[in-house]
Amino acid sequence: MVPAPISGRQPPYYGYGRVPPPGAPPPPPSVPPAAAAAGPAKVALLVPLSGGNAELGHAILDAAQLALFEASGDRLVLVPRDTGGNAAGAASAARAVIADGARLILGPLLAAEVEAVKPIAQEAHINVIAFSTVTGLAGGNVYLMGFLPRQEVVREVGYARQRGLQRFAALAPNSPYGHLMADALREAASTSGGTVAKVEFFDPRTGEASPAIQRLLPGGAADPAAAPSAASPPAASAHLAFDALLLPEGGAALKQIAGQVKAAAGSEKPVQLLGSGLWDTPEIGIDPALVGGWFASSPPEARQDFERRFSATYGHNPPRLASLGYDSAALAAVLSRGQGGEQFSQQAILNPSGFTGVDGLFRFTPNGLVQRGLAVLEVEPQGTTVVSPAPQTFQDLGY
Repeated sequence: MVPAPISGRQPPYYGYGRVPPPGAPPPPPSVPPAAAAAGPAKVALLVPLSGGNAELGHAILDAAQLALFEASGDRLVLVPRDTGGNAAGAASAARAVIADGARLILGPLLAAEVEAVKPIAQEAHINVIAFSTVTGLAGGNVYLMGFLPRQEVVREVGYARQRGLQRFAALAPNSPYGHLMADALREAASTSGGTVAKVEFFDPRTGEASPAIQRLLPGGAADPAAAPSAASPPAASAHLAFDALLLPEGGAALKQIAGQVKAAAGSEKPVQLLGSGLWDTPEIGIDPALVGGWFASSPPEARQDFERRFSATYGHNPPRLASLGYDSAALAAVLSRGQGGEQFSQQAILNPSGFTGVDGLFRFTPNGLVQRGLAVLEVEPQGTTVVSPAPQTFQDLGY
């Protein structure tokens, strides 16, 4: 395996004009033109530094800068450009960094941006490591580093099967994301020898899931705060047709729906809830209805250490996706240690042993998708605990 790209603390090359993190040593002295010609490789970072996603874009940039401070030495120059959060801005940014001599592009963030950048980078024979999760954009010169929902479902279902659960169901938003998760559940259950008993969808615009829960659970979608009426049979008398329920939702809607599911299921048999990346928030255990649920995520220890370092450097906690900026920049630093034109080549990016970052083990497949070594976490009142550790090598990957 390639060593983790977070080792060592060498002075960064601040050729992109950003202020070093607090306490960092001064930039290295300027080099004569002859040395500069064979100097650090330029790697572009295309993120929204303006517009609706500017806060996230700046956090990704800050995380990337932190990675270079910790890992890159003087082999790499980061060239950030604002995409504005739209396709036209991303295309303009890509042309600018290519004209500036960038040899690898990190980002963009959104699917429309990636779609706009792909042909421009392809014409320039430059690879792109993007942060989108729209798998149809992968391939050719584009590699997707975002967290892919299908892999989360496969990991969760695999662990559930190990624990003896066989019958699955899904309660998902009626959206492309919800249908993707439901399809992933059907595929993962079938591959692992399980079955999918039911799939129901609710309107994500209103978050009103009561009708879907009534169809899903014989006990109906009772309000957890309401007293049972004489006309309604108790939910405990109903027989559940499944052992585990995939609930790919987040925020306030997740808490409301989980409470309704718990009330409708009654006390006859607990329903094992399965989550998604939307569950990966610090406050997930606040709602008692979610305690005991499982979801797949990157191993938490390294990420929590990154979050502490980020907070100590910048004075605030990073958003969840900021780690993509760190790991992509750290990956670029690892690739920069290669020889000549092979530094950022397809062969280098497709290293079958993979790489280790703050989000754990990962590698890219020939079709441009990231493959991650995920852990399974269980929700507790004070947070989460690892119930199935992430694999240490891809030889240990059982899913």
